[in-house]
Order: sequence, then structure tokens, then C-alpha cells
Amino acid sequence: MSSSSPVPLEDPPVRFDDPAHHARTHPQRPERLRWLGPEAVPQPDLVAATAAAGDLLQALGVDLGSESLARTPERMATALAELMSPRPFELTTFPNDGGYDELIVARGIPVHSLCEHHMLPFVGTAHVGYLPGERILGLSKLARVVEHFARRPQVQERLTVQIAHWLDAQLGPAGVGVLIEAEHLCMTVRGVQATGTTTMTSSLLGALRDDPRSRSEFLALVHPTR
Repeated sequence: MSSSSPVPLEDPPVRFDDPAHHARTHPQRPERLRWLGPEAVPQPDLVAATAAAGDLLQALGVDLGSESLARTPERMATALAELMSPRPFELTTFPNDGGYDELIVARGIPVHSLCEHHMLPFVGTAHVGYLPGERILGLSKLARVVEHFARRPQVQERLTVQIAHWLDAQLGPAGVGVLIEAEHLCMTVRGVQATGTTTMTSSLLGALRDDPRSRSEFLALVHPTR
């Protein structure tokens, strides 16, 4: 993999939540995936989305006749489009010519996404790390990958797995670890209204799954005070 040649970023060609795939890969390390081409990100139709947002708000009894609410459907459509539109970027990797073989961890990456069941946000932090092989990744790209998979309707479990599998597929590392802790508004402001509750998910591959010492080191690095 050359650092001068961008690698397309895209969704995997398989569904990680498919039971057959889970049975085939768990608990062993999953086979690295081949990436087939750039992801086609649909362009939002803001005119149609604005009209639909207006219809929805009126159906819910919101009076859009006042000055402060007149442009709310437009703002609502624009905000949702932003939350579901990842920014494009190019993958930047470098040769691991120093032979670095310890964990590389980016801790506390902000993450926000939309719960695909209620279209309400979930917000928190992601901790992403890997044991490098022949290539190392530009550090900012770890945050970019988190954003890429978060900016769409999601469930936290799938988001966690997608980030881990993407890094494994692109870098060929000795191990990958992803841990996400987030508050879901669909649980804290509606329904059960369990204010302050957070959800933690993790995906560990390679040595971070199979080697207890590497696993413990990763978890200690992402939560050093616990």
C-alpha cells in the first residue's frame, strides 16, 4: 500500500450483523475483507426533505406560522443531512520502518450518530487502537474513520464492529481494538427516561482478542482510572 495512493473508504461488502457471518468468524479472528471500490454516498434532496419535515411537524401539531418556526423545516432537514453525510478523506499510511510493535491508541474521539430506530442522536467517545504490522496510519485518520461510519443511521454495536473491521482490512495489523461509550437520547429523554445511562460496546480482533495481556493493556490504556 503506497502512501501516495488514496485507498477508497467504503462500507464492507458483507453484513457484520448477519448470523451466518457471525458464526463463521466468532470467536476466531475474521478473515480480512477485500474492499471493492469507493462508497457511493447518496446526496440529500434538501427541497424534498424540507417539505417532508414541514408535513411531519404539522402532523405533530406544530404551528409553523410564527416567524421563529417558519424556517424550522429547512433547518431540520439541513441538520439531519449533515448528521448523515460523512466528509470524504484519503487514507494516509506510512511504512513502519522503525519496527514499532506496541499499541497505538487514540483515546476520547468524539462520536455522534443517529439511532436508526428513533432518529434521535447518541453521543459519546470512541477509543481506537491497533498493534501495527508493516504500515502505520496517520493519527488523524482514526478520528476520520469513526466519523465516517457514525454519520448515518446506526446502532452502536454495528458502528463499533465496522470501525474495527475497516482498520483490520486496510492496515493488516497484529490486532485492533475499538471501544465506544455513548449516551442514547432514545433511552434517556424518552421511553424509560434513564437519565445519565451510557452504553459501552467493544470489538477486539487479533492479538487484542486472543492475547490476555494485550487485551488488558488496551483496556487499561483507554480507561486508565478504572
